[in-house]
Order: sequence, then C-alpha cells, then structure tokens
Amino acid sequence: MTTKDFKLKAEEIVELVPAMGGCFATNKITVEGMKVGYMYREESDEQMDSGWSFFSGTEDQEYVDNPDNLMIYNVNTIANYDRAIIPYLDYPYGSELERVEGTDIFKLLTQ
Repeated sequence: MTTKDFKLKAEEIVELVPAMGGCFATNKITVEGMKVGYMYREESDEQMDSGWSFFSGTEDQEYVDNPDNLMIYNVNTIANYDRAIIPYLDYPYGSELERVEGTDIFKLLTQ
C-alpha cells in the first residue's frame, strides 16, 4: 500500500456538516484536488455508511476498479474538498447528481 499525499492536511479539515457517516471518494478529489463532478447515494446496510460516493467525473472504469484509487472518508472531509456538495447531502437514497460545468450547481439525474 502506498502513502497518499492528500491535497488537504488533517489540520485544515473543519466541521462543515454534521456527522453522517462514511463515503467513498476517489484520489482525483482527495489527492489531485479536483472538484466533485458526479455523486450518487446508495442505501447501505452499514449504520456508519452515508451511502454517498464522490467522483470527479473523469475516472474511467479501470481507474475505479483499482482499490488504491478509492478510500472511505467521513462525508465532512469531502465537503472540505468541495463545499458545493453540502446542499445536496440530505438527498434521499437513489439520488444521482452531476455538476453543471463551470458552476457549483448539481443537476439531479435520478432519484
């Protein structure tokens, strides 16, 4: 396992959203510092899983299939990387959203 050089240091993370559990996010966001371009929420059997997964939108299947490119984070951590996701975090399971290019607005693809 390789050590990741995260774009934000632990001391830079502030509380932006109440605790809602874990989420998946790719290195494109947490290491490369790209904005969230695509996000979806699935129902989970795990109480500490928010169901959210966050992607830059540039990942291909090969990238996502490599476990070194994804990690579980606290949702608040990803909110620190991209505050534009915050208004959408209460969306229900089954929600799939895509960023409107050049904005901080996400459009709902499915719900």
